[in-house]
Amino acid sequence: MKSYASAGTLIIRVVLGIIFLAHGLDKFGSGIGNIEGFFESLGIPAFMASVVAIIEIVGGIALILGFATRIASVVLGIVLIVAIVQAKLGMGFLNGYELDIALLAMAAHLALSGSSLLSVDSLFTKKR
Repeated sequence: MKSYASAGTLIIRVVLGIIFLAHGLDKFGSGIGNIEGFFESLGIPAFMASVVAIIEIVGGIALILGFATRIASVVLGIVLIVAIVQAKLGMGFLNGYELDIALLAMAAHLALSGSSLLSVDSLFTKKR
């Protein structure tokens, strides 16, 4: 049964990594200035748009590779919490923050359990 759980966690890790990598790249690809303007409209300093995009890119790559999975998941979880509170809460659950909640649950699972199957992290840990 453990192998099924590990495989499921691997799927969650890679899919979450791809989603965050895509979102981070899109922030730069679609023009970071637009995102900066959106951040400013929420009362968040414009430079934070680049910070968030970089966190999403680096965190996404880390998850895909399985490198510092727990740390990356916590940091990405914080980004999601801020996004929900600052931007999405007023939109309601449906067509608002439901995706963010699902991604946050995925990040929480990874932060709590880690993911060693096919990961860089497994190269640095001893087998029990």
